[in-house]
Amino acid sequence: GGPRRLLLISNSTLHGGGYLGHCQQHIQSFLGQKVKRVLFIPYALHDRDAYARTAREKFESLGYGLDSIHESCDPVEAVRKSEAIFIGGGNTFRLLKALYDNSLIHEIRKRVLEDGIPYMGSSAGTNVATISINTTNDMPIVYPPSLKALGLVPFNINPHYLDPDVKRTHMGETREERIRQYHEEPNTPPVLGLREGTMLLVEGDKATLQGVTGARLFLRGKKPTEHEPGTDFSFLLTDSNPLNP
Repeated sequence: GGPRRLLLISNSTLHGGGYLGHCQQHIQSFLGQKVKRVLFIPYALHDRDAYARTAREKFESLGYGLDSIHESCDPVEAVRKSEAIFIGGGNTFRLLKALYDNSLIHEIRKRVLEDGIPYMGSSAGTNVATISINTTNDMPIVYPPSLKALGLVPFNINPHYLDPDVKRTHMGETREERIRQYHEEPNTPPVLGLREGTMLLVEGDKATLQGVTGARLFLRGKKPTEHEPGTDFSFLLTDSNPLNP
């Protein structure tokens, strides 16, 4: 075993770059040389074959083999044997439903939290690493049995966090307003808004913001706060946090 190790990425593609291009150095640093093969979970997209090809090409270019779980006849066994797990983006509801349908919630939690294998997520894969998918941006195109997710960290994340555009005339709810509505419900955990280009590195009980843009932290009943790359978010991981459910 070992302490939990997570790399939670806001987005897989940044404007002007290729798939995982903006964070490939972070990925190599995170996985290191001990990991030889990565288990990819492409459930968030409909065309799993095409998604696996894209991911395999990228990881092989970084020196890692990649196995896609949808090609395995026994997904649970694939998780049990995995050296590292990467869950890609797409629709969060579709992803979470497939994780439940394939009985993978408990298995992934065990591998990551007890056995200490590295977990990477981007976008929807980051959403499902948290307490719940209540703060996803996606449409509920399918119905998972629960909105509870893997619970690898005791808070929620909003990937692709967008600031209001003061020049636009669009009067719909901003991302901040939607998160505030979530926090109007009792016992709701902190929400970390990860802008495109940012990621959260979790190593044991230490959490650090990485990347090129900042993050916005929302705590129930408090004003949101701005944070730059390098910020220590370890306090979000402590169970003594009174805002945890």
